[in-house]
This record gives sequence, structure tokens and C-alpha cells, in this order.
Amino acid sequence: MISARNQFKGKIKNVRLGTVMAEVIIDVNGLEIVSLISRTSAASMDLKVGDMVTAIVKSTEVMVAKD
Repeated sequence: MISARNQFKGKIKNVRLGTVMAEVIIDVNGLEIVSLISRTSAASMDLKVGDMVTAIVKSTEVMVAKD
């Protein structure tokens, strides 16, 4: 269980891998949520276009959890 209340299920639309960071674009019912996470985290979750994920939004960040 996660204490953050703002959780949105969606599908990965794009993953852009940089040297250190990865930009993950998530489609949530036609709206886009963009999250910057470490490249290491993106690789460890094996994030790919089409994957179903949950965007977890806090006041200071947007986290991604793979479904």
C-alpha cells in the first residue's frame, strides 16, 4: 500500500532515455503525465511503450509503478 492518494493508471506512450535521466510519458484517459525518473529506475522496471503503469503524484514529485 502507498500513502499517496493521487494515483492514475495509464499506458506508457513514450520513454526517452538520456544519459542520467529518463522521461516517461503516460497516457491517462487521453491526458499526458510526464515523469522524469532515473535511467537506472527505468531500466530496472524495464519500462516500454505500451506498458500499463500507475503514476503516483505527490506535491513534489510524480513516481511511476509498473502494473
